[in-house]
Amino acid sequence: MKKFIYTLLISTTTFGAFAQKSDGTTKSLVETEKDFAAYLAKNGANAAYNKFAADDAVVFRPNPINAKKFYASAPDTKDITWAPNQARVARSGEWGFTAGTYQEGAEKKTFGHYLSVWRVDDGKWELILDLGAETNKTLKKVTQNFVEPKDHYIPKYANGKDLKVSREIINTTEKTLNTTLKSYGPSAFAGFLNTNARLLFPGTEPIVGKENIQAFNNRMIDKISLKTTSFDKTLGADFGYTYGVATIDYKTDLRESFHYIFIWERQSDGNWNIMTQIFTLAER
Repeated sequence: MKKFIYTLLISTTTFGAFAQKSDGTTKSLVETEKDFAAYLAKNGANAAYNKFAADDAVVFRPNPINAKKFYASAPDTKDITWAPNQARVARSGEWGFTAGTYQEGAEKKTFGHYLSVWRVDDGKWELILDLGAETNKTLKKVTQNFVEPKDHYIPKYANGKDLKVSREIINTTEKTLNTTLKSYGPSAFAGFLNTNARLLFPGTEPIVGKENIQAFNNRMIDKISLKTTSFDKTLGADFGYTYGVATIDYKTDLRESFHYIFIWERQSDGNWNIMTQIFTLAER
């Protein structure tokens, strides 16, 4: 009996310690996401974001705001559940992302997509970006896509300037995309999407696959322009992210502004394509 209690105690302690610990694997990030959800269900959103978010984390509620500042005074709730169906971690292990679906509210429920970017600090995962897109209906399940890094790689940079130049490629790529969008409209995304890319857009099911995303864009969007707010690239040069504001002119003569996050992936030929993108309506 004593052995059983001791084993149970060790297991519980190990799980609690592992919760935010990063070992460079996608599994550790998914476990952190699950523990984040469990902690929120027990302690409320305000306490959960205070525990799991970095001091400089940005959340979109719907406009961007510092996470800890927002949750210091936001109405508290325990009625939020979510589960990731996509997760990746960089080869260098310093950041990764999760995406999936959420449900909020007890009596009046809302549903949607989310995308979160996580960074490692002192060996622990910390949330740095979090954006949700409401759909107002339960979403269908999509194929789970958790992929482990193919290896562990951290290049050495001579100085901070070299590192800054390395990261600038993401900003340059998005500027090229924006220029191309101005010339060719939403069809320009075709040259910047992975074959299995995902689009998380308000009011829709997850749209998976380059051809399906292009069909949606061509059907709905007349023009789109991007204004990048911030960007970053992993040290291992395999992933990057951008976020900013997108102005969309629909084919129905309606214009709306959206906040967005794009996850970029470096291809074998050195080019960068979008792996996952999410949009949420901006508040004017």
